[in-house]
Amino acid sequence: MSWTEERVKLLKKLLNDGMTASQIAKELGGVTRNAVIGKIHRLGLSSRPDQSTEPSGTPEEARNDPESRETTKGDSDQVPTNGSSVPLRKTILSADQPLPPQPSANEVSAEALANVREVEMNAPKISLLELTERTCKWPIGDPATDEFWFCGLAAKPGKPYCEAHIAVAFQPPNSRRDRRR
Repeated sequence: MSWTEERVKLLKKLLNDGMTASQIAKELGGVTRNAVIGKIHRLGLSSRPDQSTEPSGTPEEARNDPESRETTKGDSDQVPTNGSSVPLRKTILSADQPLPPQPSANEVSAEALANVREVEMNAPKISLLELTERTCKWPIGDPATDEFWFCGLAAKPGKPYCEAHIAVAFQPPNSRRDRRR
């Protein structure tokens, strides 16, 4: 199947009419839902006009209209919101739009980082060949340079790192979850 100008025009029309990717694929024939989504993305189109408000007509009319309630199994571009049985559609970001910032679960407290820096200044700075079961195996620096070394301080029993590096590497799940809020 190739995307001719005629098929692209029909895709745009069906998209503007509010059809789902599955419905468009069925209407075009010989193309999958994913191919439709990919083409929409490559064309830089929004998948839907803004439908953050109720559809036209009363909510009761919308609930009784079979076309406004129609969903296709596996069609992930429809989601009900606000407890309504009327599905609203997600908006697909175009390729040139940046993603919204996401909180990082890997953030470490400034206090822990300051402690690590102080420990690293006083560490024995050992090479890979000098590592043992009892030494901290925290890598420091760029492995492609001669300035690369391992911490080498005494490792906590059963752990690969010293106490300072454990505080950075192994964070309790609750503190990670709290930072995301």
